[in-house]
Amino acid sequence: MYERFFGLRHRPFTLRPDPRFLFPSKTHSTALKMLEYGLFEQDGFVVITGDIGSGKTMLIRYLLDTLDNNFQVGLIANTHCSFGDLLGWVASSFGLEHDDRSESMVYEAFTKYLINGYANGKRTLLIIDEAQNLSPRSLEEVRVLSNINADGDHVLQLLLVGQPELRGILRQPGLEQFAQRISVHYHVEPLERQDVSRYINHRLRVAGASRPIFTDLALGKIAEATGGIPRLVNQISDTALFYAYAEQSYLVRGEVVEQVVVDRQNSRVLPLAIRGDGDAYTLSANGR
Repeated sequence: MYERFFGLRHRPFTLRPDPRFLFPSKTHSTALKMLEYGLFEQDGFVVITGDIGSGKTMLIRYLLDTLDNNFQVGLIANTHCSFGDLLGWVASSFGLEHDDRSESMVYEAFTKYLINGYANGKRTLLIIDEAQNLSPRSLEEVRVLSNINADGDHVLQLLLVGQPELRGILRQPGLEQFAQRISVHYHVEPLERQDVSRYINHRLRVAGASRPIFTDLALGKIAEATGGIPRLVNQISDTALFYAYAEQSYLVRGEVVEQVVVDRQNSRVLPLAIRGDGDAYTLSANGR
């Protein structure tokens, strides 16, 4: 709605993970390097953790866009407590038929798929997002699947992505063999305060901005309110653009961000990094 008003080609702060908007912060750049190292060294499992909204799914989407044709990839994007038959989900992620087939038949078909891929010079990668929802039993099933080999080489690589509690799950008794197979683990941290401004301006440039749109004070207030969590930064920035558009202001000023934060807090739906007293919310510094 506000794109044309601000001279933008796209919405810069959509919550949909679009690899074009990936910002190379220190933590996200390191996460990508760790991913590349783990995948191309073919040495054990790779585990990426991070808080809700820290940009983990964005990293996966970017990775998928950059992998070459030598990879055949299965992605399980959503897990939950009633996940059900893991092998069926794995088969489905690679496009293999599994309905009305016994577990042994599905396992045999999946094994053939892996070995045929290996014989044709393909590397097979299974990505499980929101992996903290998997039960220890399901994780052990994944480990067993990863033991399938050809000529002594493991033919399935595994990338687990999840919230911080995944680390605790992997330390549980009974998952020692799984934990010992983890060769790379990296925890994605929130953006540092100075990176929030660069993150916002980066996304604006990718969206087509040719001039500053947020004042320095507005950028600082967003960093303060969100604690550097990219998803929260996107939510506050997107709403602030709309508020400025409604006022027909070509600049997003500090008080606009304050109003967005107050409105979101009053609605009780958006968790923020800092709180005011009671229902009142105040940010330090005056001016625009």
